[in-house]
Amino acid sequence: MSTNRIVVGAHYGLRDWLAQRISAVVLVVYTAWLLVELLAAPVLDYAAWAGLFAAVHMKVLTLLALLALMYHAWIGVRDIFMDYIKPTGLRLLLQVGTIVALLGYLIWAVIILWRV
Repeated sequence: MSTNRIVVGAHYGLRDWLAQRISAVVLVVYTAWLLVELLAAPVLDYAAWAGLFAAVHMKVLTLLALLALMYHAWIGVRDIFMDYIKPTGLRLLLQVGTIVALLGYLIWAVIILWRV
């Protein structure tokens, strides 16, 4: 009795599950930090936003949150594609498209973040 096991991807399992949970915790902590910063601001206008994100520590924290968001999204979307898109060529095309889009979003966000 032999079974044919089809391998559908690399790095699948506990490591990615844990990475997605850690990235979620990073996003929750960042969101809480941002809420505290916003609630402490006397007025919320463009100058307050620009001042908040002009600080180097806020840029670094935001960049960390963006990286966590992109990795979290990649793991989730990749798993959805692996579970539900059976034709290998289509799945690969969708995964490459997702990677390109996420990298584009990250680059765009970094440009905006470091411009302030």
